[in-house]
Amino acid sequence: MRAALALILTLTMPAWAQDAQRGKLLYETHCLACHYERIHNREPSRSLVRTIAQLRLEVARRAANTGQRFTIEDLDDIAEYLNRTHYRLEK
Repeated sequence: MRAALALILTLTMPAWAQDAQRGKLLYETHCLACHYERIHNREPSRSLVRTIAQLRLEVARRAANTGQRFTIEDLDDIAEYLNRTHYRLEK
């Protein structure tokens, strides 16, 4: 329980040193096979993601479903890439 709470708190805190280029590489290597780019271009009113914290949490949830062992830094970088290229949420 403590580990889950720590993960949630970490994911909802602002991240400082995200690397969007690294996030793109991670996304293209590990996510693109199932998540085609078009999935992120839905009507904003239909999106579950409205804040950067929600985006980071959703990236973590999706990553957990794959069994892939991403670090917090990996997840932050993927979220940063998606935010810069698709979501454009305020930080």
